[in-house]
Amino acid sequence: MSRLKQVGLVLSGVCLGILVSLHYAANANRDSTAGQLPVEEVRNLADVFNAVKQYYVEPVDDKKLINDAISGMVAGLDPHSTYLDEEAFKDLQVSIKGEFGGLGIEVTMEDGLVKVVSPIEDTPAFRAGVKSGDLIFKIDDTSVKGLSISEAVKLMRGAPKTAVTLNIFRKGESRPVVVKLTREIIKVRSVKSKMIEPGLGYVRITQFQEQTTADLARHLEQLNKESPLKGLVLDLRNNPGGLIDSAVGVSAAFLPQKSLVVYSEGRTPDTKRKYLAIPDDYSRDAGDQLKNLPKNIKTIPMVVILNGGSASASEIVAGALQDYKRAKLLGIRSFGKGSVQSVIPIVPGKSGVKITVAKYFTPNGRSIQAKGIDPDYVVDETANGSSEPFMREADLNRHLANPNEQSAPAAAVSAPAPKPVKPRATDDEGSELPRFELAGKGDLQYEQAINLLKGLPVAVRKQVEQSAPGAAASAP
Repeated sequence: MSRLKQVGLVLSGVCLGILVSLHYAANANRDSTAGQLPVEEVRNLADVFNAVKQYYVEPVDDKKLINDAISGMVAGLDPHSTYLDEEAFKDLQVSIKGEFGGLGIEVTMEDGLVKVVSPIEDTPAFRAGVKSGDLIFKIDDTSVKGLSISEAVKLMRGAPKTAVTLNIFRKGESRPVVVKLTREIIKVRSVKSKMIEPGLGYVRITQFQEQTTADLARHLEQLNKESPLKGLVLDLRNNPGGLIDSAVGVSAAFLPQKSLVVYSEGRTPDTKRKYLAIPDDYSRDAGDQLKNLPKNIKTIPMVVILNGGSASASEIVAGALQDYKRAKLLGIRSFGKGSVQSVIPIVPGKSGVKITVAKYFTPNGRSIQAKGIDPDYVVDETANGSSEPFMREADLNRHLANPNEQSAPAAAVSAPAPKPVKPRATDDEGSELPRFELAGKGDLQYEQAINLLKGLPVAVRKQVEQSAPGAAASAP
């Protein structure tokens, strides 16, 4: 028997063994109607492996070929599914805890390039002006074309205080944008707060991490001690999401106990579940993280600010508060990520797949997928429009369709559909406006959120202008 045939038989056996093992590990007691293992396709995979090993111009390591095959299989499903090798698996665990090394950007792959979903506030990328929708085509001297998302992320991460240069295609720019950055240990402070004026508080959540619910409770307690709260602005702008139990915890802080916050629908029984405003669904065996929350927090008027960078867990919170009419939403349409990913270990502690397992729905049955959450009050970042050309879920290749697209549920909350966001905000002379500080001077959405709380007129987009209510946002 020739060596080529031997390699083919061995690889076929390995592939069959791996796939059968995964099949039984992942699907035992689940879908009994699953199809048979596609032996012919596995044989084709083995034949391609053989051809590469036999004819490729340079020798290729077996492990690299297998890992690349796995990566391609998972990445071809949708923009949020990915294979996690040992380093990527470790990085994921670190990022969930809120501290990691790098530049501070949430990214995906599109047409072989790294696409920026959102820069994370107070990170090198954010300070350097990296924008949602930027396409990174070169990292230092390495072209990203042909790299996996994990390989591109590895190039961007590195030791603190080391430099990296990103070459970027940006919509509206005729030439590539070159951004030079210095890596840092990224410590994401997920909750920030301040007192706007006596009785009116402001809380910003930048990401949903393990400690976000507990941190939110501490910030609300502190604000309420400073001055009993009579109104609150919750800012979820540029928040790319995070852990679903943290989203449930944040929602539970403002909703009646046992309220349905979100539910998910998938193919297997364990992906069909409801998340309620109860400690078992948000505290991860840490006790009730909201037990000391002041009682008035459940009823004070609220305004939630959204933009195109508000995704996933942010949309869960906004959708729940809007469905219960617990808060008024202000800003522009959110990102539209309505899918749930689970990390399935392959080699425990070393590798796994992050794979889409379900779609989630708001309490009233609305799917956010590829649509987003429409605010009750459509307010741009400035009077001249929004400065960020936000990329959204619907812009991503292979994005999952919205299951409610054909017929929206009757119970869903209606909201005006925003018109497309202007590419850039400019002044009267056509010059691009500088990036403003969130909740600072020149932040129109923040200013209008305060007006809404106070019952003052709100400067909404002229195309969908509405009259402001005569009183602050009502609570149930």
